[in-house]
Amino acid sequence: MSDGDPLIRMVEIRKAFPRRGIEEAALRGVSLELRRAEYVCISGPSGSGKSTLLSIIAMLDLPTSGEYRFRGRLVDDISDEGKARLRNREFGLVLQKFNLVSSLTVAENVALPLMYRGMRATECKRLVAKRLEALNLAGHRDHYPDELSGGQQQRVAVARALVGEPTLLLADEPTGNLDQENGAAIMGLLAQANALGATILLVTHDPRFVTAATRTVNLKDGAIQA
Repeated sequence: MSDGDPLIRMVEIRKAFPRRGIEEAALRGVSLELRRAEYVCISGPSGSGKSTLLSIIAMLDLPTSGEYRFRGRLVDDISDEGKARLRNREFGLVLQKFNLVSSLTVAENVALPLMYRGMRATECKRLVAKRLEALNLAGHRDHYPDELSGGQQQRVAVARALVGEPTLLLADEPTGNLDQENGAAIMGLLAQANALGATILLVTHDPRFVTAATRTVNLKDGAIQA
């Protein structure tokens, strides 16, 4: 992959879900490129396909048809194990379902991506503490997810996504359950990650945060609007 090539290239991506014996289209021929260190916002009404698009980009779901390349490589040619390695080393994910492990503490949840990389315990502990402090979670490090509010759980998910300094951060409504102060703190961390070279793809309904992006892509009825 040369410096001029996009990090992500999607061509005519379609996704349909079978419902009551018929196929319902969630994405209708989406073509999209993301370049390294871009900050892109995906906007659109509920049901427009934003979360479906993020799941496909994260390699958590497969398109019904179309071509998706990551770093120039056709995603169809990557094994499930290879996709898992890419997500661990290159991606940070903040999805609407926080996917916290109920049997692990806050600190252990945030440390998971680093542990899967085999990072040394001392360095892992330092990076986790840094992220928890930045998101006002240091006092909750030994708590379990069911001891936290929804907003606190959301901040834990953001800390986990950022702790490994990902190449690509996918954030689906990362401020949806947060007050203004904590929402602004998260957006500040996303901007900081972008300034350090991370590519950000943000889904948000909040007009305060759309302007943080350098480019906005509008989805409606599963298609990009001109």
